[in-house]
Amino acid sequence: MQFTTKDAKNCRYDCVSLGEIMLRLDPGEGRIKSARQFNVWEGGGEYNVARGLKRCFGLSTAVATAFADNEIGKLLEDFVLQGGVDTSLIQWHEFDGSGVTVRNGLNFTERGFGIRGALGTVDRGHTAASRIKPGDIDWENLFGRQGVRWFHTGGIYAALSETTPEVVLQAVKIAKKYGTIVSYDLNYRPSLWKSRGGLKACREVNRGIAPYVDVMIGNEEDFTACLGFEIAGNEESLKKLNIEGYRQMINDAVDTYPNFKVIATTLRTVKSATVNSWGALCWMDGKIYETTMRNDMEIMDRVGGGDSFASGLIYGLMELGDPALAVEYGAAHGALAMTTPGDTSMASLSEVTHLVEGGSARVVR
Repeated sequence: MQFTTKDAKNCRYDCVSLGEIMLRLDPGEGRIKSARQFNVWEGGGEYNVARGLKRCFGLSTAVATAFADNEIGKLLEDFVLQGGVDTSLIQWHEFDGSGVTVRNGLNFTERGFGIRGALGTVDRGHTAASRIKPGDIDWENLFGRQGVRWFHTGGIYAALSETTPEVVLQAVKIAKKYGTIVSYDLNYRPSLWKSRGGLKACREVNRGIAPYVDVMIGNEEDFTACLGFEIAGNEESLKKLNIEGYRQMINDAVDTYPNFKVIATTLRTVKSATVNSWGALCWMDGKIYETTMRNDMEIMDRVGGGDSFASGLIYGLMELGDPALAVEYGAAHGALAMTTPGDTSMASLSEVTHLVEGGSARVVR
């Protein structure tokens, strides 16, 4: 069965993402705690998907978010504009002069190397995006009048404040009302839920959103933490690529949420910060489609690899309609995104297609 979406001719956007965008400060090869200079990028789990769909795959995308109206907010807007993502849905919150009531989030992230893993330290309290409330965004106009083929959001944004889960719920309900496909990346972050009620609150929020999701994305930890599904298997099988365990977990998820049209997950074995095994699988119509594992794949910057997987998967489903190809495009795009610094992909569609078709890393000139 082929995956289908609304006709692009009747929609202003191919995809709209809802989420927070932070300023990432990257010490390069050094450490946060001893850095004297930083490279600066933008990034956010949900936004990275919209940017990848635009810059790599050439689709029309927008991001629904909010910035504090100051120079950092304008810098973030400039990054979004450079990525080609439509900024007309961005809200601007008046800055109070010191960031006591509203500010823009910062994300300090070092990439790690060898035996030293990547490390992230976020500073995102009282951010403008976390202050968005139900009714602040005119979803009826967006989905009902302008038209959107695909809506993407996720568990990071839902974890930011007391109001953000309500915003997500309002958005997904209206998206479904107008036939827009909804994808959701569970993206479990224990640090975000720590002050929000922990695992219990995480599951309550995500289980409330799940009935409105068509394409659910997450790794095994995400499905366990956010929805309560476990991967079955003995200790030895869980150390390996446990396809039967994933199959059972997926069956449990579909039994609970029959609205899921596609379930997708990345498969990663971390050998070191700079060497991983990487692959992915997706389920659709009772069948699991699995990519070939890329063993001993070298990593420059792992942050954003899962988001780039999501954007490649969405492209494959939306434009090719083929789950087997979609998961290959997702895995290839995620792999390429981790060969460059920053949260967002610098890959081109021709590079992704080359990798999907089995191309090598020989020099191109």
